[in-house]
Amino acid sequence: MNPIPRRQFIKQSSATSLAIGASLSGIKAFASERSSKVRLGIIGVGLRGQNHLEMMLNRSDVDIIAMADPNPIMMGTAQQIITKSGKKAAVEYGNGNYAYRDLLKRSDIDAVIIATPWEWHAPQVIDALTAGKIPGVEVCGAIKLQDCWDMVNASEKAKIPVMVLENVCYRRDILAVYNMVRKGLFGEILHVQGGYQHDLRGVKFNDGVTPYNSGVEFGAKGFSEAAWRTAHSVNRNGDLYPTHGLGPVAMMIDINRGNRLTRLSSVSTKAKGLHKYIVNHPKGGENHPNAKVNFKLGDIVTTQIQTINGETIVLTHDTNSPRPYNIGFRVQGTEGLWQDNHAGEFSAGMIYIEGKSAKSHQWENTEKWLKEYDHPLWKKYENDAAGAGHGGMDFFVDNAFIECVKRGINFPLDVYDLATWYAITPLSEKSIAEGGQVQEIPDFTRGKWQQRKPDFCMGDF
Repeated sequence: MNPIPRRQFIKQSSATSLAIGASLSGIKAFASERSSKVRLGIIGVGLRGQNHLEMMLNRSDVDIIAMADPNPIMMGTAQQIITKSGKKAAVEYGNGNYAYRDLLKRSDIDAVIIATPWEWHAPQVIDALTAGKIPGVEVCGAIKLQDCWDMVNASEKAKIPVMVLENVCYRRDILAVYNMVRKGLFGEILHVQGGYQHDLRGVKFNDGVTPYNSGVEFGAKGFSEAAWRTAHSVNRNGDLYPTHGLGPVAMMIDINRGNRLTRLSSVSTKAKGLHKYIVNHPKGGENHPNAKVNFKLGDIVTTQIQTINGETIVLTHDTNSPRPYNIGFRVQGTEGLWQDNHAGEFSAGMIYIEGKSAKSHQWENTEKWLKEYDHPLWKKYENDAAGAGHGGMDFFVDNAFIECVKRGINFPLDVYDLATWYAITPLSEKSIAEGGQVQEIPDFTRGKWQQRKPDFCMGDF
């Protein structure tokens, strides 16, 4: 990687930083002798944490100091990844679920990546802030609405930023469409859609014996995500994973930066998919104990959201049905629209721009448009992102996290985005429980959205 020199970046971005009106004006920046390298701890080295670990081991400006995870199998695998890279082994903290707090006590760690089961995100973010570490946290939705306020309050009190590691915001076609939105090709944006439509039945269950093998076991007999994620489908009914769909479109309509979410309403279908999966699976059947589990999560959850500037948003959560992967983006304005009907291939999808498309009232393939408006970040870092997880997206989100930590500046996806996006989950649960009643979405910026300026991907990362 070839990031621009620190002094040059500060000169170029100082005016922008002032315009943004940084809400965390007292962010702790590193001393100059430490700004060239980030000393990192990783909390949670399961499959997702290992993805981040591999990305960080490719960087010369990151030292992996320590890792915390109570699972010895995952810890062993993570250490093997480090060994193969030729780097020094990380200090291990694996004695129980709270061993990560001992990692946070270390004076030789600047920042932490949190990639743990969902219920741990809020407490671990808060503990990291209290310990003076800068956290980057993986995505999900909040367990309770108060979790969102607690993370915002802790960040503001400590004057330490938090980054939400939402990698789909950096998907190549998404950033090309974002570039088109910024250049006004769709006119004034009216409506956006997104979601999480991904068959995870094989992830939520395994055979109870061999890691990663599909089966019908979960919980105490489960491995990796089957050990914890499936329990949310048993006990909760709402949009449990909103950020992949909401994050990218939120950036396109300037949420928390001149615009904000105001209210939502959610409904769900009946819950049939997981039961059917168990009954029909060769290792399950009607007499299997898990066939008697009453799954609460509706197979398809639909959430409608309003904004203060008059746009509407529709989110779809669909993880228990047989289906190909598709997040289902749609960006529609007064002069045209783009629809994502694919699994992330850059040249797929459909687009129509009034007066510019080849034929009136007929869809075009997006390839020509997306190549023409390919985002400058992808043009610059395409080679660096090659081979990175999720089609290269992981490079961009991790790069933004490290570069902001090094430079002591605000994150492009910050604690207010974290709270706003996470809040969709408990609010959708409440709405469904109340028969689709409208729920007010808090303003986690406390009015600062009116002064904050759109800045996502307008700089070097």
